[in-house]
Amino acid sequence: MPYGLTEFDVHDVLNFFQCTGLNDNDEYFMKTCPARPGDHFEFFAEQDLLAALSTCPGGDLSAPMVGVGSSDPVENCHPLKVTVYRIAQSLLGDWS
Repeated sequence: MPYGLTEFDVHDVLNFFQCTGLNDNDEYFMKTCPARPGDHFEFFAEQDLLAALSTCPGGDLSAPMVGVGSSDPVENCHPLKVTVYRIAQSLLGDWS
């Protein structure tokens, strides 16, 4: 909201660590996330960007939240860390 944006300004969602999809019957499924502590990704933005980080409020949704075998969703939520680096202009050379 501080930037005057709405959900209609979101072009794509990048879902890095949640394994979801549709089965052969077009039914939605979720699998256990294969990520482990220390797993990460890096990217280089070739233009200014505004990113919003969001985690699923249920944590690892492959763990049942209701019924038999369910657990407190808070126990399945894990913190994320974001580090933003600015590359020294001298390293970019003639790149633009």
